[in-house]
Amino acid sequence: MSRYVFRAGAVASCLLAAMPAAAQTGDSAIVVTGQRDPLKLDETAGAASRLGLSIRETPASVEVLTQQDLQVRGLRTAREAFNDVVGAVAGNVPGNPAVVSLRGFAGNTVSILQDGVRVSTSTVVQRDTNMWHYDRVEVLKGPASVLYGEGALAGVINKVTRKPVLRERYLDSLVSWASFDTVFAGAGINMPIGPTVAIRADASYLHSDSLYDVDRNTTFSAGLTGSALWRPSDRLSLLIAVDHFEDRYDSSYQGLPLIPGRYALDPSDAVTTPTGLVADKALRHNNYNPAGAYSGANETTIRSRLDYAIGGGWTAAVDLTAYTAKRAFVLADSQTFTAPTAAFPNGSFRQSYQDFRHDHQFWNGRATVANDSRIAGLRNRLTLGAEHNETDFVSLRQQAPTSALPAIDVRAPVPAPLPTSSAVFTTTNVTFDSRLKQTALFAEDALNLTPRWLLVGGIRWDHMALDRTTIQNATGAADRNSPVFDPVSWRAGTTWEAAPGITLYAQYTTAVSPVSSILLASIANSRFRLTKGRAYEAGLKASGWGGRASVTAAAYRIEQRDILTRDPNNPTLSVQGGRQSSQGVELSAVVNPLPSLRFSGGVSYTDARYDELSELVGGVRIDRSGNRPINVPATTVNASALYTIAGKVTLGGFLRHAGHFYTDTANTIRVAGHSVFDASLSVPVARQMTLTLRGRNLTDAFYGEYSGYPTTNVYIGAPRSVEVALASRF
Repeated sequence: MSRYVFRAGAVASCLLAAMPAAAQTGDSAIVVTGQRDPLKLDETAGAASRLGLSIRETPASVEVLTQQDLQVRGLRTAREAFNDVVGAVAGNVPGNPAVVSLRGFAGNTVSILQDGVRVSTSTVVQRDTNMWHYDRVEVLKGPASVLYGEGALAGVINKVTRKPVLRERYLDSLVSWASFDTVFAGAGINMPIGPTVAIRADASYLHSDSLYDVDRNTTFSAGLTGSALWRPSDRLSLLIAVDHFEDRYDSSYQGLPLIPGRYALDPSDAVTTPTGLVADKALRHNNYNPAGAYSGANETTIRSRLDYAIGGGWTAAVDLTAYTAKRAFVLADSQTFTAPTAAFPNGSFRQSYQDFRHDHQFWNGRATVANDSRIAGLRNRLTLGAEHNETDFVSLRQQAPTSALPAIDVRAPVPAPLPTSSAVFTTTNVTFDSRLKQTALFAEDALNLTPRWLLVGGIRWDHMALDRTTIQNATGAADRNSPVFDPVSWRAGTTWEAAPGITLYAQYTTAVSPVSSILLASIANSRFRLTKGRAYEAGLKASGWGGRASVTAAAYRIEQRDILTRDPNNPTLSVQGGRQSSQGVELSAVVNPLPSLRFSGGVSYTDARYDELSELVGGVRIDRSGNRPINVPATTVNASALYTIAGKVTLGGFLRHAGHFYTDTANTIRVAGHSVFDASLSVPVARQMTLTLRGRNLTDAFYGEYSGYPTTNVYIGAPRSVEVALASRF
């Protein structure tokens, strides 16, 4: 992995070194002034539809974060960016970096794409990547199986990489230093090669002692992306791109383990439980993982897109994608507190140990034809398409009991060495060998019944053939299953321009999702049918005041049925029949009262619950109906204010709030709500360069951000920190 560190750093250094010789065109993008259509309602978002609809025309909630938004708000990584989405919270669980909860659902029910392609469930493929490489992040909220197949019950997040621009030559960069010895460098160059060809390349590098200020938690992530665009005419274009990302989190981190309050030196009210467990601030920086523990990934994607305007309103597009990745998760996956003894007067933790590996290959081909014409004088936009992909996924999963690692002191942890013999893996020692083939046919249509009234519909049929083998590594015994699924998903919606600048919308959508990750499901779980979901949503999108104000509002309800629960007649068996739902409202607004002043914000309220769910606890079936799903706060608030003085110096203030949530389905471990305040000061130091001083978590709040492994571990948000960043564009 070190060779990639060198390459990423070398590329960034070369690009930065070239800056003085670059053509001086454009200004730094950091100084913020008022803008028309601040919520981008008249722009298109590829994640929301393949019809080329504007966000205003789309009968769904759509949110877009541009690269400028990311830099202004200081969002360096995927987790930070996802946390800034209205109604979303994100965490860095080792097995699921940048995992997202949205509209009452989490994990596999939120699909994360790169350039419109879904490789697999987000809990398998998503990493906490550097956001430098993305032109924008598009978020479609609510079910989207009609666009992307299984999953996507709660929404879709599409990370759109930066692309070449014809006839423009520029170099942009961002370098920063922050608390906890956090260093970031990103640079990109766009270069035309004649009038019909342009290339772009970007490199990024992030290194930190710990983004959470935790001992032995060195963080590294890097990326190299490059693409070439050929557009010989207005009718034809071809894009070819290569992306490589990698990361490593040494000694990993599963959050702060809770301990009985009577043993805490500095107990807090960040977490409360009926059994008296607390989050001890005195343990804030401790990492209990063994020496040499880590999680990391290397992933490479090659893709191409061909667009051709056939004529007569017809266009065609072909997307090809190939992806390969290797991932590792080597860590202590649980900590069990043991009361003080003579050997450990402070108390100790007993830890289990896991070693999980992924070897993942995927390719995808998608072809679409689209038509924008008139039927009986009415404008009609139609897209027809077909998609096929294949996945080879091999996962080694090994787990050892607590006897494999020595006990570790709560107050003065001395990291234990990793076991050297595979004989310790007596809890689990299996290999999952999965082959998944998926074929889909889909159609979308948008018909203008009047210039102000639009009907939108879509349907998708998927054929999914899974060949799953579970091999017991100790004996060689194999269990095989080959389920086939043929789900159909659809949606119907409408938008109506009630008045100039004010659009009302409503839609009904359906979705399907496996009971767990389709590539990691046990043989037993792979035999279950897909869960089914449906959603209702209505809202408005409005802009006015000369384009200086925009607002969106939505009310929704999402239902999922056939989730796993316990058989009432035989509680030892898992059966389908459980139900989960959420309903809520969201509001987003941006106002530019003056060209130099901007207020923006969003608030969400979610009432999420298990409508029918039971679990087996100590051999007894326990009813969880009415409880809230884990990591789902009822309220979230995002707000910011930006003021530019004399067109130069920009002051920024940022608020992020999330209400309380639970780490367990029993709703006994309650993580208190929190508010985090950030501020920034941006000053131009040259015509093309801006220096930004940023303070994060200015009140030094001690708060739980997300639940970890197990439910008695909670991620504590990073303490107060400062950052100095220099952005440039030449």
